Amino acid sequence: MVNPYRGEVALEIDGQVHVLRLTLGVLAELETDLGAGSLLALVERFETGAFSAGDLLALLAAGLKGGGWNGSIGDLASAEIAGGPVAAARVAARLLAVSFAIGDGEVGGDA
Repeated sequence: MVNPYRGEVALEIDGQVHVLRLTLGVLAELETDLGAGSLLALVERFETGAFSAGDLLALLAAGLKGGGWNGSIGDLASAEIAGGPVAAARVAARLLAVSFAIGDGEVGGDA
């Protein structure tokens, strides 16, 4: 079971449910991999819909890695994601939302 208060979401891949979580380490790797200058730039890319399928795969793979998954982005690209690309994008959006929620569920703000 996932804990949204820890920034966790679930994604079903090849019939198995996996936990995704964006740790600071995987966020740093993701920034580098996607050429984002900052966390804000990374989040804005997804909020504005200016992301590619590769960006989506990279975000999901980072979340999976943060959740303890040992696969690669190539494994994810060839896997069957329940609900297809639309569900994958929804999970990615939820992952960003719960990862950056502050206290009462508000995204952003001062800590």
